[in-house]
Amino acid sequence: MSKKCRKKSVCAVVVMVAMLCISGCGSGKIKSDKVLRVGVVTYTQDDPFINALADKLKENLKSMETEDMKITVSVKNGNDDQQDQNDIVEEMIDAGCDVLCVNLVDRTAPSRIIRLAKQNDIPIIFFNREPVWEDLMQWEDLYYVGCDAEQSGVMQGEIAADYIKNHPEVDKNQDGEIQYVLLEGEAGHQDAISRTDFSVKTLIEKEVNLEKLSYQFADWNRGQAENRMNRLISQYKDGIELVISNNDEMALGAVEAYRKAGYEQAEWPVIFGIDGLDDALEAIKAGEMQGTVYNDKEDQALQIAKLAVEIFRGEDVNRNKLKEGRYYVSEYQPVYSSNVEDFIKRQTR
Repeated sequence: MSKKCRKKSVCAVVVMVAMLCISGCGSGKIKSDKVLRVGVVTYTQDDPFINALADKLKENLKSMETEDMKITVSVKNGNDDQQDQNDIVEEMIDAGCDVLCVNLVDRTAPSRIIRLAKQNDIPIIFFNREPVWEDLMQWEDLYYVGCDAEQSGVMQGEIAADYIKNHPEVDKNQDGEIQYVLLEGEAGHQDAISRTDFSVKTLIEKEVNLEKLSYQFADWNRGQAENRMNRLISQYKDGIELVISNNDEMALGAVEAYRKAGYEQAEWPVIFGIDGLDDALEAIKAGEMQGTVYNDKEDQALQIAKLAVEIFRGEDVNRNKLKEGRYYVSEYQPVYSSNVEDFIKRQTR
């Protein structure tokens, strides 16, 4: 082989290696100390809050690149099936990821993911759906970033109670009780249980007399919630005075149901959600919802990104601040008509 040909061959190999080093988790096992490969696996592609958090996480990670460290991010979803999510995690590990960020389909079933990660020495940052304590303690390189679901339920109950006390017209039939329906996320889900229990408990503690008309599961989904509310509106007509929803997507489903039912807005019940989605903030501004609880996705995404980079670099600045060395708990914030503009502006920054 001529010297010229040998030079071309060497150049070709260098180019190929460089391309592999800057690619994402799905492009082979070659690793580089200068490339942090982050695999993000969500529970579904149909949850607007989770999608927004994942997008923010990608932005944060890319902003943390330096001259000596490139960051690649691969985002996939588990199609709301734990077995599918397990397989995706295994593929990401085989492809050479350095850190995994996992939003579990089933918070009670992370065992296979943990076992695979531990066998391959790949740290995991769980987020939004908290594994049970015993599972998180299985290995020292397991972390959780999220919020306290109890806090969101208490805060939702406080917002609703304050609104009802300041607006006696909520009690449309003036019977001294607030007839309510509750839209729950999903059966057995930790956040759904906590949000439901503590929102209602707080309303009662705030001396709001309640009469439960119906609890409906709508799987965190706007379309399902709209369907459930259509049936409830047909059954109770204008007799519903309060809608408590475990998240904004379902609250917005209730809004859509009342829009289509032909009732004047003054005849609608008051509606409260949780998450602080853009659409919910606009609905509060328009008077279609009366409040929500802001689930700080920006803070959570930033903390996940910081942890991922710190783990990769072998540093402990943020990890030393974690509760029990494992948990980062973000604070919820109340949103109502008087401060909703602050949160809308925050979204547009």
